[in-house]
Amino acid sequence: MDTVIVVLELVVVLGAIVLGTRSSGVALGLWGGAGVAVLVFVFGEEPGSPPVDALLIVLTVVLASSMMQLAGGIDWLVTVAAKIIAARPRQITLIAPLVSFLFSVGAGTSNILYPLLPVISDLSYRNGVRPSRPLSLSVVATGIALACSPVSAAMAAMVALTEVAPYNYEMFDIIKVTLPAAIIGIVLSSFVVNRLGKEIAEDPEIQARISKGELPAPGMAGVKELEVKATVAGRNAALIFLLGVAAIVVFGLAKGIRPEVDGEPMGMTSLIQMIMFLTGSLILLACKPKVAAIPEQTVFRAGMVSAIALFGLAWLTNTFITAHTDDIVNGIGDIVQDAPWVFALGVFVVCVLTTSQSTATQTIVPIGLTAGIAPGLLSGMWAGAFAGIYLLPTNGSQIAAANFDESGSTKLGTKLVDHSFAIPTVVLALTSIAAGALLGIVVGGGV
Repeated sequence: MDTVIVVLELVVVLGAIVLGTRSSGVALGLWGGAGVAVLVFVFGEEPGSPPVDALLIVLTVVLASSMMQLAGGIDWLVTVAAKIIAARPRQITLIAPLVSFLFSVGAGTSNILYPLLPVISDLSYRNGVRPSRPLSLSVVATGIALACSPVSAAMAAMVALTEVAPYNYEMFDIIKVTLPAAIIGIVLSSFVVNRLGKEIAEDPEIQARISKGELPAPGMAGVKELEVKATVAGRNAALIFLLGVAAIVVFGLAKGIRPEVDGEPMGMTSLIQMIMFLTGSLILLACKPKVAAIPEQTVFRAGMVSAIALFGLAWLTNTFITAHTDDIVNGIGDIVQDAPWVFALGVFVVCVLTTSQSTATQTIVPIGLTAGIAPGLLSGMWAGAFAGIYLLPTNGSQIAAANFDESGSTKLGTKLVDHSFAIPTVVLALTSIAAGALLGIVVGGGV
């Protein structure tokens, strides 16, 4: 009977995720909360703990980053990134993904990529590089960047899960595994991606368009002007925000400089919240953005949607896991201990289905921790599996990349997995997961 109940409750959990995925956005949170109600009222389970700490981090980070965006900070970062990419155009399949990745890490959002897409496309084509190569890997690289950013919603969810006892695995412990693993994955993937598709001179479709005068020959195209303009206020806002990110990293590295609470260094959860509030306030004082326009910012809207989805789904999974911890340990523990890649596959699949790294974190990571995977190993595989959000051509940045590629080399396909991003997604996931697993074992630590 107990097994039947567990299975039925699992069906409720999976059903809520599927229904939320079909509607997307805030519906993920709505169906997650509805699932909690079913577990409590129908099956008599005690409600789990809502992810309050993670939500508060998300809210403060979204507020500070929205202040930066409103003041023009993201526009300034984009212009800096474009100059770096333009400096080494022949190595664009490596440089563009690395720059896109690092700037997404610093900003805590992949939105920074959108204005860069036409620049990457034009620079690559003008220098004889098939645009689909740097465009596809740049898009996928921003997905795993959020597992390395101190100010992403996914990191907020992860820290809230691992910082507590018995794991005591803090943000810096996670980043020292995920950041080098992601960079290794991007570098290795660039060698593979740089061989995908025909060279421009050998592509009959592109050559036919050039012959008809529909497309200029490589070398004749001009570098497109960015649609965004850097301002002094934007520069100041970006620098203040990046200083806030740097402060979080410093406090993460040096526990001794943190304020003490009950004789112990303060946890990073509260520090991140305070630093982000302070960062937003400094941007307000120095740059004077019109705060009434904050809700109109894309970062704010996306962040609020993520917070609602995180709330409902995390509460649902916590309720289920708390009620059946012993069953999960006994039933799944041996499997993931013998084959840890099963955990990575779980994160990858949820990313594919929900296109949300924070949702995958709150859904699968608690199961991995409960089943006994060491936090270091878990963190390494978790980061690489984030590439899964681009396995299907449903993400806005994929559509934008295809539209900005005037050569037509970047394709969305017609059979779900025959698009330009499919192979880069799989390759980056495999290389990053492998590198992350190794780093997690060697330097990751944890219980």
